[in-house]
Amino acid sequence: MRAVFFLAVAVLFARPAEGQPRGLIDSWITQWDKSTIELSELSVNVPRDAIPALDQPAFVDQKEASDWLAPREPVVVLTVGKEARAYPLQILIWHEIVNDKFGDLPVAVTFCPLCYSAVAFDRRMNGEVLSFGVSGMLRLSDLVMFDRASQSLWQQLSGEAIVGDYAGEVLRKLPAQILSFAQFRRSYPDALVLGRDTGHSRRYGANPYEGYDDINERPWMYSGPVDDRLRPMEKVVAVQVGQASRAFPHSLTRREGVIHDELGGVRIMVLHDPDGAASALDAARIADSRDLGQTGVFLPEVDGQELTFEVGDQGFRDRETGSLWSVTGRAKSGPLEGHQLEPVVHGDFFAFAWLAAFPDSDV
Repeated sequence: MRAVFFLAVAVLFARPAEGQPRGLIDSWITQWDKSTIELSELSVNVPRDAIPALDQPAFVDQKEASDWLAPREPVVVLTVGKEARAYPLQILIWHEIVNDKFGDLPVAVTFCPLCYSAVAFDRRMNGEVLSFGVSGMLRLSDLVMFDRASQSLWQQLSGEAIVGDYAGEVLRKLPAQILSFAQFRRSYPDALVLGRDTGHSRRYGANPYEGYDDINERPWMYSGPVDDRLRPMEKVVAVQVGQASRAFPHSLTRREGVIHDELGGVRIMVLHDPDGAASALDAARIADSRDLGQTGVFLPEVDGQELTFEVGDQGFRDRETGSLWSVTGRAKSGPLEGHQLEPVVHGDFFAFAWLAAFPDSDV
Protein backbone atom coordinates (compact mmCIF):
# COMPACT_ATOMS: atom_id res chain seq x y z
CA MET A 1 0.00 0.00 0.00
CA ARG A 2 2.96 2.31 0.54
CA ALA A 3 3.73 2.85 -3.14
CA VAL A 4 4.03 6.63 -3.01
CA PHE A 5 4.84 6.97 -6.73
CA PHE A 6 6.69 10.23 -7.44
CA LEU A 7 5.92 11.77 -4.04
CA ALA A 8 8.90 10.50 -2.11
CA VAL A 9 9.91 13.10 0.49
CA ALA A 10 8.57 16.65 0.51
CA VAL A 11 11.26 19.31 0.70
CA LEU A 12 9.75 22.23 2.57
CA PHE A 13 11.44 25.50 1.74
CA ALA A 14 11.64 28.86 3.47
CA ARG A 15 11.50 32.32 1.98
CA PRO A 16 14.99 33.85 2.09
CA ALA A 17 15.72 37.51 2.62
CA GLU A 18 15.79 38.43 -1.07
CA GLY A 19 12.21 37.15 -1.45
CA GLN A 20 12.70 34.20 -3.79
CA PRO A 21 12.32 30.61 -2.54
CA ARG A 22 15.39 28.38 -2.57
CA GLY A 23 15.85 24.82 -3.75
CA LEU A 24 14.22 23.21 -6.76
CA ILE A 25 12.51 26.38 -7.98
CA ASP A 26 15.48 28.71 -8.55
CA SER A 27 15.00 28.39 -12.31
CA TRP A 28 11.41 29.66 -12.29
CA ILE A 29 10.52 33.09 -13.74
CA THR A 30 7.58 33.39 -11.33
CA GLN A 31 7.04 36.76 -9.66
CA TRP A 32 7.41 35.42 -6.13
CA ASP A 33 6.70 38.79 -4.49
CA LYS A 34 3.12 38.63 -5.81
CA SER A 35 1.42 36.11 -3.57
CA THR A 36 -1.85 35.50 -1.74
CA ILE A 37 -0.26 32.88 0.54
CA GLU A 38 2.83 32.40 2.65
CA LEU A 39 5.41 30.69 0.43
CA SER A 40 6.24 28.35 3.31
CA GLU A 41 2.86 26.71 2.67
CA LEU A 42 4.25 25.20 -0.55
CA SER A 43 6.17 21.95 -0.66
CA VAL A 44 8.42 20.95 -3.54
CA ASN A 45 8.11 17.24 -4.26
CA VAL A 46 9.39 16.66 -7.79
CA PRO A 47 10.79 18.93 -10.51
CA ARG A 48 8.52 20.94 -12.75
CA ASP A 49 6.89 18.76 -15.45
CA ALA A 50 8.21 15.52 -13.93
CA ILE A 51 4.52 14.58 -14.01
CA PRO A 52 3.81 15.45 -17.65
CA ALA A 53 0.58 17.20 -18.52
CA LEU A 54 -1.01 16.19 -21.82
CA ASP A 55 -1.05 19.01 -24.36
CA GLN A 56 -2.06 17.09 -27.49
CA PRO A 57 -4.63 14.59 -26.22
CA ALA A 58 -5.60 11.83 -28.65
CA PHE A 59 -9.09 10.37 -28.46
CA VAL A 60 -10.50 7.00 -29.45
CA ASP A 61 -14.00 5.63 -29.91
CA GLN A 62 -15.71 3.70 -27.13
CA LYS A 63 -15.28 0.31 -28.77
CA GLU A 64 -11.49 0.73 -28.90
CA ALA A 65 -11.41 2.06 -25.34
CA SER A 66 -13.36 -0.97 -24.11
CA ASP A 67 -10.33 -3.14 -24.94
CA TRP A 68 -8.48 -1.65 -21.97
CA LEU A 69 -11.12 0.22 -19.94
CA ALA A 70 -13.36 -1.90 -17.69
CA PRO A 71 -17.08 -1.03 -17.34
CA ARG A 72 -16.73 0.05 -13.69
CA GLU A 73 -13.62 2.16 -14.19
CA PRO A 74 -14.06 5.85 -13.38
CA VAL A 75 -13.86 8.51 -16.07
CA VAL A 76 -14.16 12.28 -15.77
CA VAL A 77 -16.92 13.38 -18.13
CA LEU A 78 -16.95 16.93 -19.48
CA THR A 79 -19.82 18.12 -21.65
CA VAL A 80 -19.71 21.38 -23.59
CA GLY A 81 -22.83 22.10 -25.57
CA LYS A 82 -23.80 18.84 -27.25
CA GLU A 83 -20.29 17.35 -27.16
CA ALA A 84 -19.07 15.10 -24.34
CA ARG A 85 -15.69 13.46 -23.75
CA ALA A 86 -14.41 11.00 -21.17
CA TYR A 87 -11.02 11.28 -19.47
CA PRO A 88 -10.21 7.97 -17.71
CA LEU A 89 -8.74 8.33 -14.25
CA GLN A 90 -6.35 5.48 -15.12
CA ILE A 91 -4.66 8.06 -17.42
CA LEU A 92 -5.24 11.24 -15.40
CA ILE A 93 -3.71 9.65 -12.31
CA TRP A 94 -0.34 9.67 -14.14
CA HIS A 95 -0.63 13.07 -15.86
CA GLU A 96 -2.96 15.15 -13.64
CA ILE A 97 -3.68 17.80 -16.31
CA VAL A 98 -5.07 17.58 -19.85
CA ASN A 99 -5.05 20.78 -21.91
CA ASP A 100 -7.86 20.31 -24.40
CA LYS A 101 -10.27 22.29 -26.57
CA PHE A 102 -13.99 22.00 -27.32
CA GLY A 103 -14.52 24.02 -30.47
CA ASP A 104 -13.42 27.52 -29.52
CA LEU A 105 -13.41 26.79 -25.79
CA PRO A 106 -9.98 25.88 -24.34
CA VAL A 107 -10.32 23.69 -21.26
CA ALA A 108 -8.13 22.02 -18.66
CA VAL A 109 -9.30 18.73 -17.15
CA THR A 110 -7.40 18.08 -13.93
CA PHE A 111 -7.15 15.43 -11.23
CA CYS A 112 -5.22 15.51 -7.96
CA PRO A 113 -4.94 11.93 -6.60
CA LEU A 114 -4.09 13.06 -3.06
CA CYS A 115 -7.36 15.02 -2.82
CA TYR A 116 -9.45 12.92 -5.24
CA SER A 117 -10.30 16.23 -6.86
CA ALA A 118 -11.38 16.13 -10.50
CA VAL A 119 -11.92 19.71 -11.65
CA ALA A 120 -12.37 21.17 -15.16
CA PHE A 121 -11.57 24.77 -16.04
CA ASP A 122 -11.96 27.31 -18.81
CA ARG A 123 -8.32 28.12 -19.72
CA ARG A 124 -9.07 31.70 -20.74
CA MET A 125 -7.94 34.48 -18.44
CA ASN A 126 -7.97 38.22 -19.17
CA GLY A 127 -8.04 37.67 -22.92
CA GLU A 128 -5.24 35.10 -22.90
CA VAL A 129 -5.43 31.33 -23.39
CA LEU A 130 -3.29 29.62 -20.76
CA SER A 131 -1.58 26.26 -21.00
CA PHE A 132 -1.08 24.47 -17.69
CA GLY A 133 1.56 22.09 -16.39
CA VAL A 134 2.26 20.24 -13.14
CA SER A 135 4.55 22.35 -10.98
CA GLY A 136 5.80 19.50 -8.79
CA MET A 137 4.59 21.44 -5.76
CA LEU A 138 1.74 20.83 -3.35
CA ARG A 139 -0.21 23.09 -1.05
CA LEU A 140 -2.54 21.56 1.51
CA SER A 141 -1.77 18.24 -0.21
CA ASP A 142 -3.35 19.59 -3.40
CA LEU A 143 -1.85 19.83 -6.87
CA VAL A 144 -0.30 23.20 -7.66
CA MET A 145 -0.55 23.93 -11.38
CA PHE A 146 1.43 26.55 -13.27
CA ASP A 147 0.68 28.41 -16.46
CA ARG A 148 3.51 28.26 -18.95
CA ALA A 149 3.40 31.93 -19.97
CA SER A 150 3.95 33.67 -16.62
CA GLN A 151 4.72 30.58 -14.52
CA SER A 152 2.19 31.76 -11.97
CA LEU A 153 1.11 29.05 -9.54
CA TRP A 154 -2.53 27.97 -9.36
CA GLN A 155 -4.31 25.94 -6.67
CA GLN A 156 -6.03 23.09 -8.47
CA LEU A 157 -8.98 22.55 -6.15
CA SER A 158 -10.07 26.20 -6.08
CA GLY A 159 -8.71 27.36 -9.45
CA GLU A 160 -7.12 30.40 -7.79
CA ALA A 161 -3.74 31.81 -8.76
CA ILE A 162 -1.79 31.95 -5.51
CA VAL A 163 1.65 33.17 -6.63
CA GLY A 164 2.84 35.22 -9.60
CA ASP A 165 1.48 37.76 -12.05
CA TYR A 166 -2.01 36.27 -11.92
CA ALA A 167 -2.17 36.09 -8.10
CA GLY A 168 -5.77 36.53 -6.94
CA GLU A 169 -7.36 35.61 -10.26
CA VAL A 170 -9.70 32.60 -10.33
CA LEU A 171 -10.34 30.30 -13.29
CA ARG A 172 -13.94 29.56 -14.25
CA LYS A 173 -14.91 26.02 -13.31
CA LEU A 174 -16.87 23.86 -15.71
CA PRO A 175 -19.34 21.16 -14.61
CA ALA A 176 -17.60 17.79 -14.73
CA GLN A 177 -18.69 14.45 -13.34
CA ILE A 178 -16.96 11.20 -12.39
CA LEU A 179 -18.92 8.34 -13.92
CA SER A 180 -18.28 4.70 -14.65
CA PHE A 181 -17.23 3.95 -18.21
CA ALA A 182 -20.43 1.89 -18.56
CA GLN A 183 -22.61 4.85 -17.50
CA PHE A 184 -20.72 7.12 -19.86
CA ARG A 185 -21.38 4.71 -22.76
CA ARG A 186 -25.09 4.55 -21.96
CA SER A 187 -25.44 8.30 -21.62
CA TYR A 188 -23.16 9.43 -24.46
CA PRO A 189 -22.98 6.55 -26.97
CA ASP A 190 -21.16 8.53 -29.67
CA ALA A 191 -18.71 10.43 -27.45
CA LEU A 192 -14.94 9.94 -27.55
CA VAL A 193 -12.55 8.75 -24.85
CA LEU A 194 -9.04 10.01 -24.07
CA GLY A 195 -6.76 7.27 -25.38
CA ARG A 196 -3.58 5.67 -24.09
CA ASP A 197 -1.47 6.99 -26.96
CA THR A 198 -0.09 9.83 -24.86
CA GLY A 199 3.52 9.82 -25.98
CA HIS A 200 4.52 8.57 -22.53
CA SER A 201 5.11 5.10 -21.14
CA ARG A 202 3.06 4.60 -17.98
CA ARG A 203 1.34 1.68 -16.26
CA TYR A 204 -2.13 2.79 -17.28
CA GLY A 205 -4.73 0.83 -15.36
CA ALA A 206 -2.48 0.43 -12.31
CA ASN A 207 -3.00 2.48 -9.17
CA PRO A 208 0.31 3.88 -7.82
CA TYR A 209 -1.50 4.98 -4.64
CA GLU A 210 -2.74 1.56 -3.62
CA GLY A 211 -4.90 1.61 -0.49
CA TYR A 212 -5.01 5.40 -0.20
CA ASP A 213 -8.79 5.62 -0.56
CA ASP A 214 -9.44 4.41 2.97
CA ILE A 215 -11.46 6.35 5.52
CA ASN A 216 -9.04 5.14 8.21
CA GLU A 217 -6.01 6.50 6.32
CA ARG A 218 -4.28 9.81 7.00
CA PRO A 219 -3.82 12.30 4.17
CA TRP A 220 -0.39 12.07 2.60
CA MET A 221 1.80 15.15 2.37
CA TYR A 222 -0.64 17.17 4.48
CA SER A 223 0.27 19.47 7.36
CA GLY A 224 -2.65 21.90 7.23
CA PRO A 225 -5.51 22.49 9.65
CA VAL A 226 -7.72 19.58 10.70
CA ASP A 227 -11.48 20.11 10.64
CA ASP A 228 -13.18 17.82 13.17
CA ARG A 229 -16.61 17.96 11.53
CA LEU A 230 -15.76 15.01 9.28
CA ARG A 231 -13.12 12.32 9.18
CA PRO A 232 -10.31 13.59 6.91
CA MET A 233 -10.56 10.80 4.33
CA GLU A 234 -14.34 10.65 4.13
CA LYS A 235 -15.63 11.42 0.65
CA VAL A 236 -17.94 14.39 0.22
CA VAL A 237 -20.01 15.82 -2.60
CA ALA A 238 -18.75 19.39 -2.50
CA VAL A 239 -20.79 22.21 -4.03
CA GLN A 240 -20.18 25.95 -4.32
CA VAL A 241 -22.77 28.48 -5.48
CA GLY A 242 -21.46 32.02 -5.48
CA GLN A 243 -19.78 32.53 -2.11
CA ALA A 244 -21.76 29.75 -0.41
CA SER A 245 -20.32 26.23 -0.20
CA ARG A 246 -21.45 22.97 1.34
CA ALA A 247 -20.08 19.46 1.76
CA PHE A 248 -22.48 16.50 1.67
CA PRO A 249 -20.82 13.38 3.16
CA HIS A 250 -21.04 10.28 0.98
CA SER A 251 -22.34 8.41 4.01
CA LEU A 252 -25.42 10.67 3.80
CA THR A 253 -25.82 10.96 0.02
CA ARG A 254 -25.41 7.21 -0.50
CA ARG A 255 -28.09 6.49 2.12
CA GLU A 256 -30.57 9.10 0.89
CA GLY A 257 -30.03 8.78 -2.84
CA VAL A 258 -31.62 12.20 -3.44
CA ILE A 259 -31.12 15.36 -1.39
CA HIS A 260 -33.00 18.58 -2.16
CA ASP A 261 -31.38 21.68 -0.70
CA GLU A 262 -30.88 25.40 -1.16
CA LEU A 263 -27.43 26.97 -1.43
CA GLY A 264 -26.65 30.60 -2.05
CA GLY A 265 -30.33 31.26 -2.71
CA VAL A 266 -30.42 28.56 -5.42
CA ARG A 267 -32.46 25.36 -5.22
CA ILE A 268 -30.17 22.39 -5.94
CA MET A 269 -30.44 18.62 -5.94
CA VAL A 270 -27.74 16.05 -5.12
CA LEU A 271 -28.03 12.56 -6.63
CA HIS A 272 -26.05 9.50 -5.56
CA ASP A 273 -26.33 6.26 -7.49
CA PRO A 274 -24.72 3.68 -5.13
CA ASP A 275 -23.75 1.36 -8.00
CA GLY A 276 -21.37 2.51 -10.67
CA ALA A 277 -17.84 3.81 -10.58
CA ALA A 278 -14.92 2.11 -8.88
CA SER A 279 -12.41 4.03 -6.80
CA ALA A 280 -9.23 5.05 -8.63
CA LEU A 281 -7.18 4.82 -5.41
CA ASP A 282 -8.18 1.53 -3.78
CA ALA A 283 -6.83 -1.74 -5.25
CA ALA A 284 -3.56 -2.14 -7.14
CA ARG A 285 -5.61 -2.39 -10.35
CA ILE A 286 -8.27 0.28 -10.66
CA ALA A 287 -10.64 -2.20 -12.31
CA ASP A 288 -10.51 -4.33 -9.13
CA SER A 289 -11.30 -1.48 -6.74
CA ARG A 290 -14.44 -1.19 -4.65
CA ASP A 291 -17.49 0.62 -5.95
CA LEU A 292 -17.99 4.24 -4.84
CA GLY A 293 -21.12 4.85 -6.84
CA GLN A 294 -21.54 8.05 -8.84
CA THR A 295 -22.98 11.45 -7.99
CA GLY A 296 -24.45 14.46 -9.75
CA VAL A 297 -25.69 17.89 -8.71
CA PHE A 298 -28.34 19.72 -10.73
CA LEU A 299 -30.96 22.45 -10.76
CA PRO A 300 -34.21 20.43 -10.34
CA GLU A 301 -36.33 22.18 -12.92
CA VAL A 302 -37.20 21.94 -16.61
CA ASP A 303 -38.52 24.89 -18.61
CA GLY A 304 -39.37 26.74 -15.43
CA GLN A 305 -41.20 23.79 -13.85
CA GLU A 306 -39.77 22.82 -10.48
CA LEU A 307 -39.39 19.09 -9.99
CA THR A 308 -39.14 16.91 -6.92
CA PHE A 309 -37.04 13.77 -7.26
CA GLU A 310 -36.95 10.43 -5.47
CA VAL A 311 -35.10 7.18 -5.93
CA GLY A 312 -36.74 4.95 -8.54
CA ASP A 313 -36.33 1.33 -9.55
CA GLN A 314 -33.95 2.11 -12.40
CA GLY A 315 -32.59 5.50 -11.47
CA PHE A 316 -34.38 8.59 -10.22
CA ARG A 317 -37.97 9.63 -10.79
CA ASP A 318 -39.64 13.03 -10.59
CA ARG A 319 -42.98 13.08 -8.79
CA GLU A 320 -44.53 15.70 -11.02
CA THR A 321 -44.37 13.80 -14.35
CA GLY A 322 -43.14 10.33 -13.37
CA SER A 323 -40.23 10.60 -15.81
CA LEU A 324 -37.21 8.39 -15.12
CA TRP A 325 -33.78 10.09 -14.92
CA SER A 326 -30.17 8.94 -14.83
CA VAL A 327 -27.42 10.24 -12.54
CA THR A 328 -26.28 12.39 -15.49
CA GLY A 329 -29.45 14.48 -15.15
CA ARG A 330 -31.03 13.27 -18.39
CA ALA A 331 -34.58 11.92 -18.57
CA LYS A 332 -34.48 8.35 -19.92
CA SER A 333 -38.21 7.79 -20.28
CA GLY A 334 -41.57 9.38 -19.51
CA PRO A 335 -43.11 12.69 -20.54
CA LEU A 336 -39.79 14.55 -20.16
CA GLU A 337 -37.68 11.98 -22.02
CA GLY A 338 -34.62 13.61 -23.60
CA HIS A 339 -34.63 16.67 -21.35
CA GLN A 340 -31.39 17.55 -19.58
CA LEU A 341 -31.18 19.17 -16.15
CA GLU A 342 -28.72 22.04 -15.79
CA PRO A 343 -25.62 20.76 -13.97
CA VAL A 344 -24.11 22.51 -10.96
CA VAL A 345 -20.33 22.46 -10.54
CA HIS A 346 -19.47 19.89 -7.90
CA GLY A 347 -16.79 17.39 -6.98
CA ASP A 348 -16.31 14.15 -5.05
CA PHE A 349 -13.38 15.03 -2.81
CA PHE A 350 -11.74 13.85 0.37
CA ALA A 351 -13.22 15.92 3.19
CA PHE A 352 -9.87 17.20 4.45
CA ALA A 353 -9.05 18.70 1.05
CA TRP A 354 -12.37 20.50 0.58
CA LEU A 355 -12.47 21.85 4.13
CA ALA A 356 -8.86 23.03 3.93
CA ALA A 357 -9.57 24.91 0.70
CA PHE A 358 -12.96 26.19 1.91
CA PRO A 359 -12.83 26.25 5.73
CA ASP A 360 -16.09 28.23 5.96
CA SER A 361 -18.00 25.57 4.05
CA ASP A 362 -21.15 24.16 5.62
CA VAL A 363 -21.34 20.43 6.25
